[in-house]
Amino acid sequence: MNPSAWVCRWVHELPVRCEVLDLACGNGRHTHYLHEHEHRVLAVDRHLGGMTEFKNIPGITLRQHDLESKSWPFPANRFGAIVVSNYLHRPLFPVLADSLRSGGLLIYETFAMGNEQFGRPRNPDFLLRPGELRAVFGGLLRILDYEELTEIRPVRAVRQRVAARKSGE
Repeated sequence: MNPSAWVCRWVHELPVRCEVLDLACGNGRHTHYLHEHEHRVLAVDRHLGGMTEFKNIPGITLRQHDLESKSWPFPANRFGAIVVSNYLHRPLFPVLADSLRSGGLLIYETFAMGNEQFGRPRNPDFLLRPGELRAVFGGLLRILDYEELTEIRPVRAVRQRVAARKSGE
């Protein structure tokens, strides 16, 4: 599967050769893309079965971790960037902002209310409320861009997207 167009749009804004957290990495489409752009990637997911091709590749670290039932395993202010796509666990919002280094970039996109008309997810617990990403991260980071839209390709879906930078300290 190809990387998200939103991630591709923002990859040029990442600090050079930074450490990127690919949160809820799935099968690694963003891990691969970020690594190709010379970033060190920490790919984290509850299941890493689809990530076998990435084992033993210098610059890619795989970590199996249940992000919803265990404590946050990473020290604060560590990452030059965090990428989240198609994953929502609201308790992590402030932790993600805190886990960025000064000047670090958050690239986040996931499903929003209205997506239930097109398919999964349908559960409101896994759908963002109108303006939610902008409201949450606008109070924690500097919003560079935000979108709330119904897209047709690659599949019909209702999404929110945010790109936000942690202020220099």
